[in-house]
Amino acid sequence: MLPAYLPNPVAALTGGGTPVDFSRNYTDGRRIFGDGKTWRGLIVGIFAGVGIGTIQILAADAWGIRFLPGLTFPAVILLATGALLGDLVKSFFKRRCGVERGAKWPIADQYDLVAGAFLLLLIFDSAWLFSRVTLPVFIIILILTPILHRVVNIIGFAIKVKEVPW
Repeated sequence: MLPAYLPNPVAALTGGGTPVDFSRNYTDGRRIFGDGKTWRGLIVGIFAGVGIGTIQILAADAWGIRFLPGLTFPAVILLATGALLGDLVKSFFKRRCGVERGAKWPIADQYDLVAGAFLLLLIFDSAWLFSRVTLPVFIIILILTPILHRVVNIIGFAIKVKEVPW
């Protein structure tokens, strides 16, 4: 899951610039995604996820590390891209519900990246998804994701990348 976990914090660290929605509003008068979703963050975040996944693939091949989940380049790209697309979709619905940027939105804030990553894998590489993400692995992902989300957000708040610690 590292290729899915890494893009969001990297996007927060490197974001800024042109918003993905080009500062446009949706038909309800609210921003489509908001200022927190930028092209630079999206692109750099995806590249970071693909980069860490590539390192995992190379490490597994070079050193025979067997605990890595048999990542493939297509799976890595789908995990990284899906994670940030899941975050964008969550932001879209967050705006529709009137939830302001940075406000807590429990469950959606923690699992948007997992849902996005798994949805892209389901559509484009379901064989990899079902061969690698077994029920025990899925349960571990469900347990670890909110813990890692909280820890990373606290660190982001401490180093002044995030305005709130959640």
